[in-house]
Amino acid sequence: MLRYILKRLLLMIPVLLGISFILFSILNLTPGDPARAMLGEGATEEDVQQLREEMGLNDPFFVRYGKYIIGLFQGDFGKSYVSGRLVSDEILTRFPTTIRLAFCGITFAVLVGIPVGIISAVRQYTIIDNVSLIATLILTSMPGFWLGLMLILTFSLKLGWLPTAGSDTWMHMILPTITVSAASLATLIRMTRSTMLETIRQDYIRTAKSKGATGGCVIFKHALRNALIPVVTVVGIQFGTLLGGAVITESVFAINGLGYYIVEAVKMKDAPVVIGAVMLIAFVGGLVNLIVDVLYTYIDPRLKAQFAKG
Repeated sequence: MLRYILKRLLLMIPVLLGISFILFSILNLTPGDPARAMLGEGATEEDVQQLREEMGLNDPFFVRYGKYIIGLFQGDFGKSYVSGRLVSDEILTRFPTTIRLAFCGITFAVLVGIPVGIISAVRQYTIIDNVSLIATLILTSMPGFWLGLMLILTFSLKLGWLPTAGSDTWMHMILPTITVSAASLATLIRMTRSTMLETIRQDYIRTAKSKGATGGCVIFKHALRNALIPVVTVVGIQFGTLLGGAVITESVFAINGLGYYIVEAVKMKDAPVVIGAVMLIAFVGGLVNLIVDVLYTYIDPRLKAQFAKG
């Protein structure tokens, strides 16, 4: 198992390097000048060129990228073009807020989505099943920014029940949590329903019923554990999706997290901030998927031998 974990961690290195190169290339090709954005439109061309020289922006592309990667391996994410502060300090200040939002979102999706999916499978073709399927279709179809704005309009401006923005208290987190988790909730409901339907039709489930096992025992002791394996996979993937989805949610609710920070950095072409923040999100997403793979061995012990070989 330890060998498998180390192998997965090492494989993340080329993935992160590839992400950094793609981002560096995209930011280099997009229009705009970080030096001009920092100095403003009223700055003279001499001042802009002087600042570009100080920031190393006049160096060739591969020279700048090489310097960045060398610093990265030394634990230096560089300095923000805008604030002049270390990117690592800027990211670590905001990342806990984004992690908290993603954790609240995936927790809400799991606590609601899995039970609803189980009930829909057990009560297939009933009104409960039909309502849940319609709800998943609606949640999947709605853009996150539109859902967030509608929740603010309804529960904050009209009813006055919840705050419109921020993340200071648990009351502030209710609307952002619902917004960021909507698509993941729909995915978990559909996945749980489909895997449960497939599992409860297996021969061993019919055998358990024929031996007199109660409905609850059959569902929770025999069917659910086997149906959870693909669901756990989806939970891991959705957590990474929620980290990326925080960009929209944090912008809508004015939450000073990493997603909102990335949006502002893209506007200013602040390459060190964008690359450092996205690489951190990618690393956490990969780490979560690794944890999910390890959890498989506890859900299905038959996989231990496979991981031992990996």
